[in-house]
Amino acid sequence: MAADPTYPLYPIFAFLGFVLALIPLPWHLQSWNSGTCYYMIWTALGCLNEFVNSIVWANTVLNVAPVWCDISTKIYVGASVAIPAASLCINRRLYKIAKMHAVAVTRSEKRRAIMIDSLICVLFPIICIVFSYIVQGHRFNIFEIIGCFPATYNTVPAYPLVYMWPVVIGTISAVYCVLSLRALFARQAQFREFIAATNGLTSGRYFRLMALSTTDMLFTIPFGIYQICVNLQGGAAPWLGWANTHYDFSRVDQYPAILWKSDPAFAIPLQLSRWMLPACAFIFFGFFGFAEEARRRYYAVYRAIGSRFQAWRILSLQNPGNPYVCAPCDTEESLPAYTPHALSPGWRSLASLTVADSDSSPVKTSFSDKVVSELIHSPYDMC
Repeated sequence: MAADPTYPLYPIFAFLGFVLALIPLPWHLQSWNSGTCYYMIWTALGCLNEFVNSIVWANTVLNVAPVWCDISTKIYVGASVAIPAASLCINRRLYKIAKMHAVAVTRSEKRRAIMIDSLICVLFPIICIVFSYIVQGHRFNIFEIIGCFPATYNTVPAYPLVYMWPVVIGTISAVYCVLSLRALFARQAQFREFIAATNGLTSGRYFRLMALSTTDMLFTIPFGIYQICVNLQGGAAPWLGWANTHYDFSRVDQYPAILWKSDPAFAIPLQLSRWMLPACAFIFFGFFGFAEEARRRYYAVYRAIGSRFQAWRILSLQNPGNPYVCAPCDTEESLPAYTPHALSPGWRSLASLTVADSDSSPVKTSFSDKVVSELIHSPYDMC
């Protein structure tokens, strides 16, 4: 009997989240929306990470891929900070637009804006991953059904180093969101004129970005506070030094599903933490996957595929024997069509033929009655 009765529901949702989060990426890259792009990339990476874990450890707690778990736990820590950080970048950009500041008009300003977003969404999560090693009690944990999970020692420094960052980032995003709404309501006419003059941004996209960041903020702050409260219920251990925290660091703790699912205080945060990533992907696609711009892109892809199919159909009608080969073309390597010469009435049989030699004198050459001359062309040399 499977440990998870809903399997393979979560792997399907995680893989769909990975795909859906990346679908709007190309046109956001063209618009230089770096914060939105980082949101999609980190969400897709987190969903892919959870998809692999849910497949490999669906019914086992064996340490079958230790190197993967080392990488997977770092992705988990990074994504838990990077996704709220990307939402912060989105809110920060929306606030600048609402204040009618110039939003990356020149190429140098665009590069500077991308550099700032990269520092927030890439460098800062890497720093948080490094900080998490300080309070990493052992190598990692393995939970049946869930897979690899970070082993953060529940000590006092773990709260400022690991647990507090989603709440802090979400709070800063909330401040930017409130300021954006305030400035937007105060300058509605100027806002419409500014949006009309801004390349790559429409009022619909602006409000969808604001709705996305607000929704992410409403998830991030309560879940971060809930996680801190759950950890504090068990009591935070005092910090006794580096050696004490990293004692027996190579240990891998393994938890069967029947064990960790029996404790709701332990099971609920685990389940919420892994379902949050597909939820972020689906929410993002819900805001941007059905927009007018997205529908235009889908139609363009549909037309491209349709034109290729139509070309293949035409070729198949021209070459019914081999639809994958085009019709013969006039190239230098193509041989002209063979046309038989009319035989002289004097020749009564094919027992002999007359050909001309270099001196233009007739030469009789005999052939067997069964000799047939054939010219075989390879179809791959025709075009």
